[in-house]
Parts: sequence; C-alpha cells; structure tokens
Amino acid sequence: MKIAVIIIRVLLGGMYIFASVPVLFNIPMGEMPKMTADQTTFMSGIMVAKYLFPLIKGTELVAGLMLLVGRTAPLATIIIFPITLNIFLYHAFLGPKELPMVGVMLLFNLFLFYAYRQKYLPIISK
Repeated sequence: MKIAVIIIRVLLGGMYIFASVPVLFNIPMGEMPKMTADQTTFMSGIMVAKYLFPLIKGTELVAGLMLLVGRTAPLATIIIFPITLNIFLYHAFLGPKELPMVGVMLLFNLFLFYAYRQKYLPIISK
C-alpha cells in the first residue's frame, strides 16, 4: 500500500505540474485541440475574470509540488480536490473525449484521500 501511495502521489503531482507550468510561464505546447461552442463559452467565462485562470494554475502548481514533497501530501490532496472535481465535471459535461484520463486523475485523488484518512480524523473528531 505504501508503494502504491508513493506512485500515485508522484503521478498526480507530476500531472498537475506539467499542466500548470506551460500556462504560467507561457511555454508553447503545440496546437491546442478544437473546442466546442460550449467549451469556448466556459473558457471565455474563466478568462474574463482575469485572476481566475492564473489562480487555478497556480494552485495546481503549488499542490503538485506539495504532492511531490510527500510530507505535505495530505494537505495537497485536500487543496487539489475541488480543481480535480471541476476538471472531471467539465469533461463529463462538455468534452467527454478526455474523460477516461480525467477519471483516472479523480480516482488517484480519491485513493489518496483514502490512504491519508488517518491524517484527516483529527479535523472531524471532537
């Protein structure tokens, strides 16, 4: 179980780092896939709020680094879960082509919740 936690933690952290670094540092990553009208509307809404997309990508970068560190992984798992859930729901409703990969990200996040459940018990106990 311990080795599985390390592997999943590193994979999830790596996914978020590699998704955020090119956006935050304006590194060209090639041709973007064509978006549907609904996807364009959604992304336009996020881009209109000037702070939201950099906030999301900054959170992904910080949480990805925290996952790689290991000691801060339980906190990173909590921080990154709303973003993971939003990415999953975005692809479930607007772009189902990438849904299997995003589903794996959600499963990784849920697995880490389960693996670190003992760390969360003091939060909810009296």
